[in-house]
Amino acid sequence: MNVLTSYPWALAWLAALGAYLIGSLSFAVIVSRVMGLHDPRTYGSKNPGATNVLRSGSKKAAILTLLLDAVKGWVPVVLVKIYGPLWGLGEGTLALVALGAFLGHLWPVFFRFQGGKGVATAAGVLMGVQPWLGTATLLTWLLVAFVSRYSSLAALAASVLAPAYYLLGDRELWYADQGIAVAVTAMSALLLYRHRENISRLLAGTESKIAGSKKKD
Repeated sequence: MNVLTSYPWALAWLAALGAYLIGSLSFAVIVSRVMGLHDPRTYGSKNPGATNVLRSGSKKAAILTLLLDAVKGWVPVVLVKIYGPLWGLGEGTLALVALGAFLGHLWPVFFRFQGGKGVATAAGVLMGVQPWLGTATLLTWLLVAFVSRYSSLAALAASVLAPAYYLLGDRELWYADQGIAVAVTAMSALLLYRHRENISRLLAGTESKIAGSKKKD
């Protein structure tokens, strides 16, 4: 352990790599295969995420995908928060791990780098960083989705407000943990980028709303 703690930078990057590999588990595809459903990359929006899995007609598959995608973002962050200090890993490592898990979902090495848009995984990451931050962002998504019935619009609103929540929640924390602030802002920017086609459809009035399933689970 003394040898390992002598190179905290190496441990930090190993932790980030581990987080990326965990994030690369595309549960939309995995859950669909296990439950005998079509590959979500072949229908609807072709996005491997919970919203598209819902279009298969299985609410159970969609909910399971949503939860697992969130958990894979939460677990690496929480592990570093709990055990990182024992290995000399601080806020910089936490920021790297948060980004690693998120990037893994966007560009998963196990699935030819064809990943989802990252909403659930980002929520899990934020919940791990600060529970109140994840909760505030999740409530924003739920509120906008309930009112507008647009999953994409809810994701965009949550993406824009997440950095603001972090700043407003504790300005001293923002300046003290600049690495985490950068990670939260980067995730928000990437979420907006991944939703660029949805933004175009929203402006054109052709975006699909959240719909119920046609099949029974």
